[in-house]
Amino acid sequence: MRALWLGIFALLLASRLCHWDVLWIEEAYPTAAAAELLNGKVLYKDIWFDKPPLFAGIYVLWGAYTGLALRLAGAAFGMLSAWAAARAARAFWGPREAGWAAAFTAFVLTFDTPSATLALTPDVLTVPLHFAAAALAFSGFPLWAGLCAGVSLLFNAKGLLILAACLLWQLRRAHMLALGFAIPVLAAAGWMAFQGSLGDYWQQVWLWGAAYSRDTLLSQPLLEGVRRTVNWSWFHLALIAGLLAASWDEKDMRWPAWLLLSLAGVFLGLRFFPRYFFHLLPVVVLMAARGFARLTPKRAAVLALLLVIPLARYGPRYVQLVQGRAWSDLAMFDSSRKAADFLKSRSHSGDTLFVWGYRPDLYPLSGLPAGTRFLDSQPLSGVIADRHLSNSHVTFPDIARANRQALLNGPRPTWIADGLGPYNPSLDVRSSLPEMMAGYTLAAESPGYRIYRIAPGRQARTGAE
Repeated sequence: MRALWLGIFALLLASRLCHWDVLWIEEAYPTAAAAELLNGKVLYKDIWFDKPPLFAGIYVLWGAYTGLALRLAGAAFGMLSAWAAARAARAFWGPREAGWAAAFTAFVLTFDTPSATLALTPDVLTVPLHFAAAALAFSGFPLWAGLCAGVSLLFNAKGLLILAACLLWQLRRAHMLALGFAIPVLAAAGWMAFQGSLGDYWQQVWLWGAAYSRDTLLSQPLLEGVRRTVNWSWFHLALIAGLLAASWDEKDMRWPAWLLLSLAGVFLGLRFFPRYFFHLLPVVVLMAARGFARLTPKRAAVLALLLVIPLARYGPRYVQLVQGRAWSDLAMFDSSRKAADFLKSRSHSGDTLFVWGYRPDLYPLSGLPAGTRFLDSQPLSGVIADRHLSNSHVTFPDIARANRQALLNGPRPTWIADGLGPYNPSLDVRSSLPEMMAGYTLAAESPGYRIYRIAPGRQARTGAE
């Protein structure tokens, strides 16, 4: 078992260090928000943030640093997830299942879509809590299971589905589950009410999130969800085979019910991004571990060869990064690096930045603090980032109109970087915010960006003046 854990640690650490110089957009957003928190700002009140509070809060733990600190945090989180999987499998069955569960978790957290596995997103951050909540519910600790589900809600709204999964084992003690769930949720709500950000939290996370889920860009979302789920199952065929082996003699219907609840988490939002499938990971890993543990060692080893499918698909990406070869997935990140180099060479102490488009990586890359409460253009244009590079459909017209007025009434940032207009001219910052841009001049233009600087003496002016 010691050799297994050393292997898991080596795999997680080496894979994360391959991405030392990369900042995925999914992790740039909470990094930028965490940096603002460390500057004394209040989440939701001073920083528009459409995700639950602990998503930004956890990035504060390593000082919102990128590079080595971020990758070490990712490796540590992977170890925590593998440990939670092992503990859950041991609670349900025994030590053989624990070893398989830990190995499968570490493997999937390494050989899957890089932007999904490397970035600590809400869907990934709830994985160890999901394992823990289910195991605690099964073991007869409903209060602690509810507590884990409540904390997960502060990372991801799908924490409600984790609570529902716990009910499968603790329906008769649902009141204890509810009590445990309420403790962290009410504590967080009380803290936000004390800071005066509770109303903003409700609008930005829940109202915005509900409208976001309804307005999918897919013409046939359910059909697309089935197609992508089949593709995910194909790439994780070893786990699916183990799950089927465990299901052959399994009579407890709570397992398929948990599987359906987890699948519902994938379909919520009707977008089916790769990171959404991590809500399936705990139940699939545990059942796969059970199936492999019941096989003879020889048969289990043969079935494990199916892991070559994701290994062959995603493994070469790590080699490609280490060799410094071009990668299309990082094209926009490379353009942000070049824009950040320009800003660092021209900015001065006290300068601030506003990024138009969904390019939050420019904040940590440039080292400039946010000059407004908005870290991207979505709450100002009303156009969701999953389509705004090529589409101008407005999902939130009223919210966007109010936010644009608030922006005009606030202080002007020193720099405005338009990372959207070069891709979608109809959403160019000059036409989207004409009153604000009147005081700015073009300072630089590079692939993917137009960078504007405010005219001297204009920083202190506001729209109210």
